[in-house]
Amino acid sequence: MPQRPTEMQVRPGTDGDLNPLTDLYNHYIRETAVTFDTAPFRPDERLPWLRSHPEDGRHRLLVAQRAPGSPILGYATSSAFRPKPAYETSVEVSVYLAPDAIGRGIGSLLYDALFTALATEDVHRAYAGIALPNAASVKLHERFGFAHVGTYAEVGRKFGRYWDVAWYEKRLSPDS
Repeated sequence: MPQRPTEMQVRPGTDGDLNPLTDLYNHYIRETAVTFDTAPFRPDERLPWLRSHPEDGRHRLLVAQRAPGSPILGYATSSAFRPKPAYETSVEVSVYLAPDAIGRGIGSLLYDALFTALATEDVHRAYAGIALPNAASVKLHERFGFAHVGTYAEVGRKFGRYWDVAWYEKRLSPDS
């Protein structure tokens, strides 16, 4: 794994992070196909999402920044994989980085903290959907032990074209 970026902190996301987190996510909506949301959000529209990630439990939101009060460089989440009760021990994970933070080990730092936190929770599997092509995301997930389990062909349409999504899976608990 890459070395931990110097002078970096990872902490749970809070209501005070709503505006910068919304701005960061909106960048990916406007500029990329890594998310299939197509219209930017207002912060008030993202508040339920933020609050669905408490400080503990299966569904986490962790943010990275150099120091308290400095800009948010990225965030990682574990969210409900599907809404039905039998899926409760599975989570979908993702990482979003500020454009100027890409390639500096911050995604690895966030995932390391996220999977450390989830190790104490009743979570059996983590899943990640990666819109293709996205070699950096594939590499990150493989580095953290995710295995490719399938690809949905042309499952999303954005920017006037169809995109494939590769699904990756990681076992988190030894239970079977």
